[in-house]
Amino acid sequence: MIETLRLTLKPLTYDRLLLYIRCDHSLEFELGLNPSMRTMTPELVDAIEQTILPHVADPAKNYLFNTLWTAIDSDAQQMVGDLCFVGEPNEAGEIEIGYGTYPEFQGRGYMTEMVSGMIAWAKTQPGVRAIIASTDATNLASYRVLQKNHFVKTGEDGGMLKWRLAW
Repeated sequence: MIETLRLTLKPLTYDRLLLYIRCDHSLEFELGLNPSMRTMTPELVDAIEQTILPHVADPAKNYLFNTLWTAIDSDAQQMVGDLCFVGEPNEAGEIEIGYGTYPEFQGRGYMTEMVSGMIAWAKTQPGVRAIIASTDATNLASYRVLQKNHFVKTGEDGGMLKWRLAW
């Protein structure tokens, strides 16, 4: 668990991921939270079922690099967004990050704060030397999150901007 100024960031266990994909507020009930308006895209459901759940279930993997982390507004006691790493560090010590804020909470700086908290955590993890990310070139809010967290644009590929933060 990671604490920031306004957020608590919690990694979801296998059982909590199963509740998350039900999208019926059962996860919020389990965590003692107020419900929020959260929807699941087919792509997210597929990613959780096909990749995240099998990796979290694998005892040879560090689940913290393979699960979904949820961001909880500490005052409102509501989930406001999610973040995940795309696996454990590669040979270069890089981990890839992906994130999203639920629509009703966008524009409030939550994701910038969440990414900042995850950077601080990642810097304490053995073997991690950098975080990489990709954003759609048209998604200004997403790449502003990275810019505010001092990521450097490293290139562009097929309409996707590539970013990196090293230490």
